[in-house]
Amino acid sequence: MTGRDDLILDFLAEKDVILNKRGLEINLKNEGYDISYSTIKRRLPKLEEAGLIQIIREKGPYYAITEKGEAYLEGEADLRDLDEPE
Repeated sequence: MTGRDDLILDFLAEKDVILNKRGLEINLKNEGYDISYSTIKRRLPKLEEAGLIQIIREKGPYYAITEKGEAYLEGEADLRDLDEPE
C-alpha cells in the first residue's frame, strides 16, 4: 500500500462516489491533492486486485470502494502483501 492508495480509498469512501479514472483525477485535484492520472491509472488495478475497490460499470470503467476497502481504512484489514508502485 502507498500513500496514494490511501488517498484514493479515502476519497471514494468519504465522498461516497463512483468515478472513472479521469473523474477521480479531476475531483482529487479540485480538492487540492497532487496526484497524476498515470498514478491513478497504475494504482487502481492493484486496489481492484486486492478487493479494495470494484468496477461498478465496465464502460469507463467506474470504480467504487468495497467493504474490504472500508475495513482497511478503519484499520481492520492487513494488506502488507499489496505491492508497492513500480
